[in-house]
Amino acid sequence: MAEARLDHVGLAVHDLDAAAEWYCAAFGYRRELRLRVDPIDLDIVMLIHDVHGDRLELLHRPGSSAGLRPADPAEAALSEAFGHIAFDVRGLDAAFERAVGLGARPVMTPRPSPEPGVRMAYVADPEGNLVELLERP
Repeated sequence: MAEARLDHVGLAVHDLDAAAEWYCAAFGYRRELRLRVDPIDLDIVMLIHDVHGDRLELLHRPGSSAGLRPADPAEAALSEAFGHIAFDVRGLDAAFERAVGLGARPVMTPRPSPEPGVRMAYVADPEGNLVELLERP
């Protein structure tokens, strides 16, 4: 099997521009491109992180409805679907405060992770999607 690398994660959102602004401000992404798929009335904004190269694809289709919005990681694990997105950050406490200051809902304050030597926290983005923040040594 050829070597594989995760190219991007797709996240369907209600407000495409507001979500793009939030993820850019909270995690240092920038808008890479905007696409339109006319046959299915789908708008896409692709975000890219210039330092790490990872990409986050935000999608919006009129008439969409909110899906699973778990209150916390334990509730998310009760659904067989994507439960959260995770970001490796430097300065977990500051990253947590920045995300909350930008409109995220605090879910789990910074604390030790079950993984030895790692700290973690959770927020819900302004649309309610769970976001894990990890700080590795």
